[in-house]
Amino acid sequence: MLHGRSEPPTQAIAETVMFISPHNIMSNSTSPQFLLQAVLESFVDGILVLTDRQELHYANATAQQLCFQLTQKVGALPEIIWQACEALIDSRDLYPNQPIVLESEVESATVNLRIRVQWLQLDTIDRPYLLVRLQDQHQATQRLAIAEAQTWKLSPRETEVWLHRRASNSRKQIAIALYITEDTVKKHLKNIQIKRQFYIDMQDCRVTSSSGPFKVPCFV
Repeated sequence: MLHGRSEPPTQAIAETVMFISPHNIMSNSTSPQFLLQAVLESFVDGILVLTDRQELHYANATAQQLCFQLTQKVGALPEIIWQACEALIDSRDLYPNQPIVLESEVESATVNLRIRVQWLQLDTIDRPYLLVRLQDQHQATQRLAIAEAQTWKLSPRETEVWLHRRASNSRKQIAIALYITEDTVKKHLKNIQIKRQFYIDMQDCRVTSSSGPFKVPCFV
């Protein structure tokens, strides 16, 4: 399913892509171009840059890996990604002056992927590029769960349980995966909820105490 919305172009990516066309790949590891390419390579999301003629100009390592998971072919552009690009191309006449971003999601046996496609207009070329961002939803959920575990100060075992819970696994599935009983899973989830609520209460206390004329100690 495709969803369209207006969004300003990604300026940081736009400025970077100008330096990494196939004619500009540098061997000098100290050059700004090389460093900017290294930044793109370090992005967690997959980044593709291609023309409206399906000519691929750039793909970072994450994008190459995700495309391979969908096609099982090295260097192949998945049809589902190009369909999203075609939808944006077809909308060009309907919204000529609006920075439209189209979103779609695809699920396969190997990956759950969110696709975002938008135009990328560069001053150095006559025709605009298509900028495609690929987000592995499973990895995104894992990163969120890890961040929450650190914020709530969960124990290592509670973190493991929360990672599975964030992935929508049932208590039974978590118990099987971690070789523990369902009662133990239930206990861990209860402790997680207590720590989560404690963090929320402490944040509320900080907001309340800092908004008044005096800072009153908050006891939770």
